[in-house]
Amino acid sequence: MRKKLSIYVIILILSAAGCTGRNGKGNGSVNTQPGDTGKPVITFTEIEHDFGMVNEGEKVGCIFSFKNTGTANLIINSATTSCGCTVPKYDRKPISPDSGGTIEVVFDTSGRNGKQTKTITVQSNAATPVLLLQIKAEVINNN
Repeated sequence: MRKKLSIYVIILILSAAGCTGRNGKGNGSVNTQPGDTGKPVITFTEIEHDFGMVNEGEKVGCIFSFKNTGTANLIINSATTSCGCTVPKYDRKPISPDSGGTIEVVFDTSGRNGKQTKTITVQSNAATPVLLLQIKAEVINNN
């Protein structure tokens, strides 16, 4: 009985020690604030673009500009959209600190009508690894 109790106490101590995480704050999270040394930080000039009213069948585009305001190279791993009617293009080369880049988004309004909102999910190695960009338009069908 005493041997079983000792084993349970050891397991309990090891479990409690494992819950403090790497930063010792007890919540298991790692501090990823933008000021961290050695981390890229992606900073967009705008995260939303409104095309306003556009005619159905038009292809409209915009460019989201960003800068790496961190201290390590930024790598965009992917930019995916909520719909096949929206296509993002971006440079896959590493972006050094204090340098910038763009994500070009083209929205094909064919077959669309009314208010449209599309989301672009940007995944990178930045301190905030997932960011959402958004485009909006009101598509007018002239038929």
